[in-house]
Amino acid sequence: METIGLNYDVRPERRDDFIDYARAVLGAMDGFDGHEATRLYVDDADANSLMIYSRWASMDQFKAFMGSDAFKQVTVDTRDMLSARPRHTVYKTTASF
Repeated sequence: METIGLNYDVRPERRDDFIDYARAVLGAMDGFDGHEATRLYVDDADANSLMIYSRWASMDQFKAFMGSDAFKQVTVDTRDMLSARPRHTVYKTTASF
């Protein structure tokens, strides 16, 4: 199991747009091979800092998602919503959420 944090700093005026878009993407992720669960979190100290916390059966399956046309479209669609480049973090965990 692999757990990934996709971290986004969002422009304040585009925050609601980003959240709406992220919710739609989370639903679409269910169709990807190896996707187990995903949650969207908002930093309680900075409402414009968000993380998509995603669990995958393997790193190869996550990488296949990252290389998919669907994910590439997400990066294009959200580019003007972000105030900084996204950061991705791999977490080593055996716990589920």
